[in-house]
Amino acid sequence: MNKIVLENTAKRYIKEWVFRDLTYSFNSNNAYVLLGSNGSGKSTLLQVVSSYLSPSKGKVKFFSDEELLDSSLIYKQISLATPYMELPEEFTLSEVIDFHLKFKNFRSNISKEEFIKTCYLENARDKIVSNFSSGMKQRLKLALAILSDTDGLFLDEPISNLDKKGILWYKQLIQSNIANRIVVVCSNHIEDEYFFCKEQIQIEDYKKSNRF
Repeated sequence: MNKIVLENTAKRYIKEWVFRDLTYSFNSNNAYVLLGSNGSGKSTLLQVVSSYLSPSKGKVKFFSDEELLDSSLIYKQISLATPYMELPEEFTLSEVIDFHLKFKNFRSNISKEEFIKTCYLENARDKIVSNFSSGMKQRLKLALAILSDTDGLFLDEPISNLDKKGILWYKQLIQSNIANRIVVVCSNHIEDEYFFCKEQIQIEDYKKSNRF
């Protein structure tokens, strides 16, 4: 997958439009940020772009070169990290990684040991995820998404629950893993989350005051 095309897309919940009339192309080897305040709908837009939600109107198309891909199979080619995505908390770290690798491989053939070391979780290999701190959980979520061998990478407020050291870790990890991918980030205008993004979409530009 090297292109995602939105054609006059819109999404509404009940009678309220989250966004409307959005036509846009997301291309490989580029990074995009969806900007908006809390509750503005940027997370909803991210889920539409990543195929986790269907638009209420319009189309979302996925391409490999010029070939149109089956949207029901896109999940294999994307990775996602969001505040609302839950980890299997009854698993140990080692079990979470083993489970993940049944569905997606790591980039550059990174080994399980290298992955754990990258997350600075060497001492938590056999620890139950429910006993992780919020920062440890966030590092694990981000690493699973960023280091997966996927064409599309989608991150929602990626530095949530990270301290200064964690933010630096994120910035180094994302900078090293954006090549040859479509990367889309949601942010409340926190530049550390999207410093590498070349394109910006303001969700408020695609809102309508009227109701359906």
